Amino acid sequence: MKLLFSHKIRLKLATKIPPVTESEIVECFSNRDGNFLEDSREDHKSDPPTQWFIAETDYGKKLKIVFVYRENMGIAIRTAYVPNDDELRIYNKYGYEKG
Repeated sequence: MKLLFSHKIRLKLATKIPPVTESEIVECFSNRDGNFLEDSREDHKSDPPTQWFIAETDYGKKLKIVFVYRENMGIAIRTAYVPNDDELRIYNKYGYEKG
């Protein structure tokens, strides 16, 4: 599946503390062992829905990856960053449930 990065998103990722690279995002997709979760917060709803997951890079850096799957186009990355404790708790609770 193709990962899509707009120019605006590339700039946003580069200015994160710490910065996030496209290759780290690819690594997280490859290393993911949990499910995709849907962001159901009202101000984050989209069509198609915004989804996210937490995974580690090849060097053990945990990242929250937020994206939208676009049929016939690929996966449009919205953002990626080091998750906070609450996001880790949510993903540990719901990201590994059997669907």
